[in-house]
Order: sequence, then structure tokens, then C-alpha cells
Amino acid sequence: MKKLLAILIFFTAMVLPGLAMAQHVLKQADEEYKLFNYSKAVELYLKAYKKDSTLYITQRIADSYRLMQRYAETEAWYAKVVKMENPPPENFFHYARALQNNSKYAEAKAQYVRYYTLSKDVNKAKLKIWTTSCDSAVRWMQNPKPVDIENERMLNSPKSDWGAASYNNTVVFTSDRENKKFKEVTKKKKPLLYFGSDPIDKEKYGWTANSYLKLYRFKNGIADTIELFPLVDETEYHNGAATFTADGTEMYFTITRVQATNANDTAKIKTIKPEIWRSRKDAVTNKWGKPTPFRYNSPDKWSAGDPYITPGGDTLYFVSDMPGGMGGTDIYSCIKEPGGDWAPPVNLKELNTAGDERTPFVDAAGNLFYSTDGGIGMGGLDIFKATPKNNTYIKQNLGYPINSPRDDFAYMLTSDSTGYLSSNRVGGQGSDDIYSFTQKPDIKIMLEGVVYEKGTRRPLANSAVTLTKDGIIRSTTDASGNYRFTLKQDVDYTLRAEKAGYLSDNLIVSTKGLTATQIIKKNLYLDPIVLNKTIRIENIYYDFDQWYIRPDAALELDKLIKILKDNPDIYIELGSHTDSKGDDDYNQSLSQKRANAAVEYIIDTGGIDEERIIGRGYGERKLLNRCKNGVHCSSQEHQLNRRTEFRIIKM
Repeated sequence: MKKLLAILIFFTAMVLPGLAMAQHVLKQADEEYKLFNYSKAVELYLKAYKKDSTLYITQRIADSYRLMQRYAETEAWYAKVVKMENPPPENFFHYARALQNNSKYAEAKAQYVRYYTLSKDVNKAKLKIWTTSCDSAVRWMQNPKPVDIENERMLNSPKSDWGAASYNNTVVFTSDRENKKFKEVTKKKKPLLYFGSDPIDKEKYGWTANSYLKLYRFKNGIADTIELFPLVDETEYHNGAATFTADGTEMYFTITRVQATNANDTAKIKTIKPEIWRSRKDAVTNKWGKPTPFRYNSPDKWSAGDPYITPGGDTLYFVSDMPGGMGGTDIYSCIKEPGGDWAPPVNLKELNTAGDERTPFVDAAGNLFYSTDGGIGMGGLDIFKATPKNNTYIKQNLGYPINSPRDDFAYMLTSDSTGYLSSNRVGGQGSDDIYSFTQKPDIKIMLEGVVYEKGTRRPLANSAVTLTKDGIIRSTTDASGNYRFTLKQDVDYTLRAEKAGYLSDNLIVSTKGLTATQIIKKNLYLDPIVLNKTIRIENIYYDFDQWYIRPDAALELDKLIKILKDNPDIYIELGSHTDSKGDDDYNQSLSQKRANAAVEYIIDTGGIDEERIIGRGYGERKLLNRCKNGVHCSSQEHQLNRRTEFRIIKM
């Protein structure tokens, strides 16, 4: 989401047809990357990687995913980079950030320390912020605030939706969703924007491969009422982040617009940055008037955006990377002078950091809420509350679940206890989603238990225990195998325990319907992994002389799929056995077909890597009883030999 403020619009280079050589693909990827078209660049880098997996290509893939905020891919590719020979130190920092975004705080701390030891540009103060952030995030997630967070599904789309603002019983927000009506107008009226001599795509933004950002409005609580906000100008590339005075007669918003070099030539333009514009509503027509620019815009030099106007219209807060700031984008405030002009911007240095500050909002008590990635936080942008006191501010991270390991921003209140925020946290519908929140009565629900070794009931110290819902909360058992979490109301959690050398265990824990403070006790049992130990899968039956997977057998194989997914480091052999009835060679062939069918089901249905499982038919070579050829046995004795088993062969 942070890329959305510092927007530069560039052209989307066309891929030359027929290029097959790796160096040509790499050259084209570099061109797309240089122009911030990361969605296209990464596709080309991946093709080049298949031909030549160099450090340069691997790092560019990781960088592209990071800039697109594809968190899982970012972590995976930086993990490759840092294992290569002599990677630049900044890769360890980006890897740490990705681990932090994916709730892997212990691993993130280790990578921050590695970055500190390798880089000459990092001091202990920075390292302290990073490692403290990881420790604080774990503590906050184990002790969540009494806040109910709900995804506003009627507002959100599979694309990016953020920045909710209240206006006349509607919610005005920003989105890069596709709008067919706007698309048709765009083709006809939007001026071309050029980079060098090449035009950019009028309809898609190369950074995200989505449409350009636009303002939309939604009638509160009424489905299918989303429409473009009437102020939208089809000649703009991006607009959004709107704010309104309390009486609804004045608004400020951010745009990236086309500037012509002269009045008669709208095709030759220069690159610009976002700006803030104002519009007033006509009291007679009740329509928004022609927007005018904020006097401190300088789109060829710096960006200005994320405006917030106080209810009375006397103070404007915004963010900018204008010279003289503390770091990336800083928060500024302007006071309206008696004549109606804005006084020069004042940098709120008590709040700003070397990172990016975003989306200021001020409540009725004068508390300023904003987002930053430069303080002690959970990962990405965190929402802070700044309380004014003695000409300075007391800053407080709002903790979990207001914040998450990813970007959380655009916080605003609709009452003392309700409001909206935006986030790209796990579990959303799109890249950024709008969430509503409600402060709840403070009741405490604790989850505690012991992790045991299965069979012996020996407590297992240093077992990893995770609790999953919207994010992942991690803990480690103490010397007695104990763990402890604080839960939220009305939530179904997945509880999981794992330890090296053991199969993991997990179960569902629900707090739905709980209305009083209480302790929930749940123990977990880990089965020691013994290589080559045979484990029988019950109730795997086949029709006579057949090997297709019946529905009842599929249910049992699904359990094995779960074991493989829960334990991604194990490799297994799946063996199929017959009884001694029938020809030996025929039984051998039939058992192999059945083993192959079971393996194919596990791979296709469960998405298990085919390298992790092999199927082997044993025929009647490993009977469990006396019922070999020529021995009279009961049907029950023969049934005992007809079985499917698996054994762990590698971990």
C-alpha cells in the first residue's frame, strides 16, 4: 500500500515477440523493472531464472515481489538470495521484513542481527527498534485489545480498497477495482501520458497491473450501491484519499493528474507526483464545484497527499516528502488564516520518523491517529495514537488486533467506540481491505495447556505452538511443556503444536458464545517420528479387481494429506498389500496399481509435491499372519492382509 502515495506513472513496455534467448528476456525484464512495471517484470525474471539462476536475477525476483507486497513469495525468494554467495547486505534486511510480515518474529530477529553485523550503515539504535518490534508484536498478539474487527465485505473487492471517509450517510473510499463505465470514458478522453517517447497504459497501472485508483461512494448498509464519486475526473490517472468538513460542503482529496506543456497540446506532458486539491459544494445546485489546487503542491518536486480536514475546516493535516522532513513522508499541519489562505505547513517533528508516516486523523479530543513504519510496530505500517501534552505528543501503538504484521492505516472514528481502518492483513478479500472496528467490553479468555509426547505423556519443552485466525500468534512451551494465549471473543482458532522429530498436532478452539472471563484448557500430543516405522491406514477398501479410489477410501487418504501438509519436511512411502488369494504376479500388479492410484489422489487432491511420496505395491509378499498360498483361512484373516500403510522414509 505504501507505494500508492509515491506514485510516478510510467509506460508499460511491450514485450518484443519471439524473444527466446535468456539475455533478451532479462533485458526486457530490466526495462519493465526500471519503469516500475513490477507485475510484468517478475514474469520475465522468472523466465530468465529458469535459464540462469544468478544472484542478480534471484534478487530482482525477490525485489519485485516485495514491491508488489506479495509477502509469501517475497519471503521465499529472499530466502534463496541470502543463501547465495556474497549477497548484498540489504537482502538480509528485506528478508527480515518479509519474515516479520509473515508473523515469523524469531526468525526475523535473527535476520535483523545478521544485517546489523554485515552492514556498515546500521547502528545499534536501529537494530534495537527492529528487535523490540518483534518482541512487542509477540506480546501484543498474545494479549489482544478488546476490539472487534470486521471485514466490510459489501465495500471490498478482490482489488485494493482503502481510506474510508464518512460523508452524508455514505462511505467514500478509494479503490483500483475495474469500472467498465469509467473504462469506456477513459479510452476517449484521458490524455496520453508519456515516458520518453512511449505512452503508458491508460487503463492499467504497471506497478500493480490493476486499474488506476478512483474515489467511490457507498450508501451505508445498502448492498449494490457502490458508484463512482461524482467529482471523479476522467482525465486523472489516480485520485483518492478524500476528507470532508463536518457540514459536508468542502472536501480535499489526492490526485495524480496530467499536466500539458501548453493549452493546445495535451499529449506532451511531464511526470508528476500526487497533489492535494479542494472542492466546494454549490449551495444552490448541491453539486461539487471545479476543484482547485492546494497552495503548497509542487508536483514536479514533491508529493502531497493523505489530507485530513478538521470538522470546522480550520486545520488541514497531510503527508509529504517535501525537503526538510525527517525521512520518507512526514505529517504536516496547516492553519487557515483569517483571509482564508493556508499558513505555511508545520512539520510535526515529535511524530515523524526516518520512515513513512501516513493517513493522519484527529478525534474530538484532539488525539491524532496516524500510521508509520518507523516506530516500534508489528510489521509494515502500524497505527499509532498521539495524545497532545505540554506542547508535545505521547505516542502509543494501538496494538493487536487494530494492527497486524502487515500494513494497517487510514484509521478514522465514526463514534467514540466505532470506526474504520484499512489493512492488507491475512484473511482479506483483496490486497487492501476496509475494516470496521468496535471497542468491546473488556473480558478475558485465556487458552492454556501442555504439549506432551504421545504415548509417554512426557511434557515437551521448547515446542512451537501457534494460534491462527487473521494472523499467526507464536509461542514456545516452557520447561514443563506449558503454553498460554489470550483469545478474542466469537472466534474460531486453529491451535497447532510442533517440534523437531515429531509429527505435529492441531485442533480447533472456539470462543463463540463465550461472554465471561474464563480459562480454556487444551493439551496437544506429538507423535515421535520413527523412520521406516509402518503405520496402517484403516478403512481403505477397493472394489473387487479394481484400483480406483472410492469415496470412503478418499476420506481416509484425506487424513494422510493433512499429515503431509502439517509436516512439510517428511517424505513417505505408501504401500499397498493384498491377501494370498489369486495369482502372485497378478496380486503384485494389482497392488502397484492401487498404490499408484492412492499416490495420484494425494498429489492431485492435496497438492502434495510428488517428490515427497512414492507408491509401492507389495502384493502378498508381506503377509501379517499365516495365510500364505495353500493355507485355509477365514475371510477375517484374509482381510487383515488387505491393507494400505505408509512409513516415513526421510525428514
